[in-house]
Amino acid sequence: MESPKRTSPEGLGQMLVEAKLITKEQLQHAKEAQAKDGDKLERVLLRQRLISPQQLALFTSLQLGIPFVNLKKEGVRPNAVALIPEAIARKYGVIPIDALNGTLVVAMEDPRDIQTIEDLATLTRKRIEPVLSTSQDIQEMIDLNYRVGGEIEEQLSQIPTRYQKARVTETARVSAEAIAQAPVVRAIDLLIKQAVRDRASDIHVEPQEDKLRVRYRIDGILHDIMALPLSVHPPLLSRVKIMAGLNIAERRRPQDGQITFDMGDREVDIRVATSNTIHGEMVVLRILDKTFAFLPLPEIGFLPQTLERFLQMVKTPFGMILISGPTGSGKTTTQYATVNQLDATGRNILTIEDPVEYRFANINQMQVNPTAGLTFASGLRASMRLDPDVILVGEIRDAETAQIATQASLTGHLVLSSVHANDTVSVIFRMIDLGVEPFLLTSAVIGIVAQRMVRCVCPYCSRPTEVSPDEQMAYEQELGEKQSEFLVGAGCNFCANTGYLGRTGIFEVMVMGESIRRLVLSGAGSDELRAQAHKEGMVSLWHDGMLKVKAGTTTPYEVIRNVSSIG
Repeated sequence: MESPKRTSPEGLGQMLVEAKLITKEQLQHAKEAQAKDGDKLERVLLRQRLISPQQLALFTSLQLGIPFVNLKKEGVRPNAVALIPEAIARKYGVIPIDALNGTLVVAMEDPRDIQTIEDLATLTRKRIEPVLSTSQDIQEMIDLNYRVGGEIEEQLSQIPTRYQKARVTETARVSAEAIAQAPVVRAIDLLIKQAVRDRASDIHVEPQEDKLRVRYRIDGILHDIMALPLSVHPPLLSRVKIMAGLNIAERRRPQDGQITFDMGDREVDIRVATSNTIHGEMVVLRILDKTFAFLPLPEIGFLPQTLERFLQMVKTPFGMILISGPTGSGKTTTQYATVNQLDATGRNILTIEDPVEYRFANINQMQVNPTAGLTFASGLRASMRLDPDVILVGEIRDAETAQIATQASLTGHLVLSSVHANDTVSVIFRMIDLGVEPFLLTSAVIGIVAQRMVRCVCPYCSRPTEVSPDEQMAYEQELGEKQSEFLVGAGCNFCANTGYLGRTGIFEVMVMGESIRRLVLSGAGSDELRAQAHKEGMVSLWHDGMLKVKAGTTTPYEVIRNVSSIG
């Protein structure tokens, strides 16, 4: 096999200078740093953020005469992936992308690594043709292309037969020996790691009449991942219970617990809930990945003009901001993003949550515990004695919490909370139903946000596609323009063949202005209030959603699916 030609690092540095990506002085400083720590010049340039990984890869490609491959655009061939085990791919930081006529094309960050090339050639018994890509893209493709389903089934098949005979409906305790077996431990670890890689928010393990069904909730939709024999249910369930600190002998009553799972590069918190069904105990693992918890406000989906209205509300020193939407509409994400926007050093920020999903530095968080007498209402009452500036109440569910939150906002505190309601106007009537007097409500409320979450079109497989007449009509009625083709994902490796990748919010923000206050006090109906809010610049959920359709962010189907027929 012909080795890649070697060229000096100085050649790369000079190329970067000539391309005016770095100056001679920056190159000299980088070389001095390289001499001190003995690292490669390329890594020093990256560490000092003088160049990007993409720029480095492109110039290294020119320097070595080796092709640069955009893995996200080109993808990889399954027959090539099958030739190199996942452990080897991760160890060497490579991804096989094509196999043809005795040659295996392998993407590498450093194609000058002769030892790696020789090891791969020995392993695969093929000629290795290296191509260049970035480390990040290689890692993403490894995560996408090595699935754990087969390995999980292989691990579970190693459980001794005497333990597999246990049935899901039996109440006999699974022995500690069975639970501690490496195959069960490995299977659960693989299941969680794959879920995190797939951006799943939940893992469902559900016993059925003839199988154990495993599903991931990705971008709000449940997907079947694998079907396992019922015989592996007891040891799997017991292993999860032990990890979460639950009672493995208790099978009739619901239980909940917490797991901190080590992903290698970060820790992920997992909330575990179990409950009995007619076929045995099901378990749901809610993945609380901090990577997605600390998004800034501009990144959660606000249109620029809507974000500006919301930020003006947040800057108000006291009053109440209410966020509405059904379960799973992203209310908690918006609350956390708002709290992150505030100055936690100069202000005392308290939260009362059920449960505390993510922990924040410099913020005092309380968790609802009805058994100990700590409810939203009692926690809110107690927080008033702790000299707070900002209070986040997870949810207003009852009259007592509604009234205390209103009083807190009227006595010099900024209160942020959520209410289950269909849209912004409905929140006003919901609060009145909970016993808050209209004159107090209009004095306390600064503004109201209603929101939904919609899936984003996958950028890697999107293409103009004609949609159904109903979708065309919904778009035309809202934006007043005809269009038959919209960007729709065809399905690819990146989006698990769903056509969607990630989610974004759609919002309507109503500011409690003087005209709306007067209408509420006069007993006006929802249509009147909504018309006035639109007159004052509020963009409806429908309109916000269709503007994102126009921008190619989502599809008409997603807006129709998530936004009910409201004004």
